[in-house]
Amino acid sequence: MKNLIAAASIALMGLTGTAIADGHDAYPERPLMLMVSYGAGGATDFQARIVTMTAGNEDALGMPIAIINKPGAGGRVGWNWFASQAEADGYTLGAYNIPHFIAQSIEGGVEYGADSFEPIANWGADPAVFVVAADSEFNSMEDVINYATANPGGLTFSGAGLFVGHHIAALQLEKAAGVKLAYIPNNKGGAGAMKAVIAGEVLGGVNNLSDAFRAREAGNVKILGVFDNDRNDFMPDVPTMKEQGYEIDNASVNFRGVMVPKGTPQPIIDKLAEIVPTMFENGRVAGKMKAGGSPMHIMTRNEVLEMWAAREATLKELLAGL
Repeated sequence: MKNLIAAASIALMGLTGTAIADGHDAYPERPLMLMVSYGAGGATDFQARIVTMTAGNEDALGMPIAIINKPGAGGRVGWNWFASQAEADGYTLGAYNIPHFIAQSIEGGVEYGADSFEPIANWGADPAVFVVAADSEFNSMEDVINYATANPGGLTFSGAGLFVGHHIAALQLEKAAGVKLAYIPNNKGGAGAMKAVIAGEVLGGVNNLSDAFRAREAGNVKILGVFDNDRNDFMPDVPTMKEQGYEIDNASVNFRGVMVPKGTPQPIIDKLAEIVPTMFENGRVAGKMKAGGSPMHIMTRNEVLEMWAAREATLKELLAGL
């Protein structure tokens, strides 16, 4: 009798294990959450709401994705929470920003690094641009640098935080132009940094092309230069920094995508990695992103893993030199 009970128990355990393994086929069974480390209204939040809008469709995840904002300290507040407290159950997703969280992990003082997260897919690549208020006396980067040369440390300009793409761009500009600038991180992210420029609280700012595109369309700013290797299709009239005589590459370009915490079951990672890129490819998503001046750059999980590794190597060298 004991042997019969033991055999039945072993068989039941085997069935339970199979059920658990097969249970991922039904995933997701409830709505998901996507944590954004920046405030509402900024480029990451704006784009995250667009690229997840079709998640509830039957040909996507079949469940909606809600956006939860955890802003602060240039993204550190949200990513610290995501690395240390978020459940690795497939229902808590996070938006990543590269070079932001990798640069911050290199500098230290945070609870995360590239090995704290599992990338799912990339939706965009948003270069940094230098902006000034519409009524500014600056009309070119030469005007900006001439002022900075005559007033060392006197050129105040805003950005979304420390060791985010904006800050990386600012450090590159200082080195390339041989000037000292006064970079002022804004604790309200890109949206707050842009408002500081428009309100005249600073002389200029480094911001995302997508934020700047909307601000220029509204007549609030001028865009003087792009921190990328080539001009951008959304604003072909704006020259790159290289074209204006400053040797600056694309190290500050802001890649955005979706990730999950380390420890998330592999079948869930695989399912998300298969479905999420198709959400980004949706025609309605592409149309809304284009209307908002948000450049798309869709990458699969494997492509993102390669990109993360390459950016980490680049940033270690860049930050050591700066």
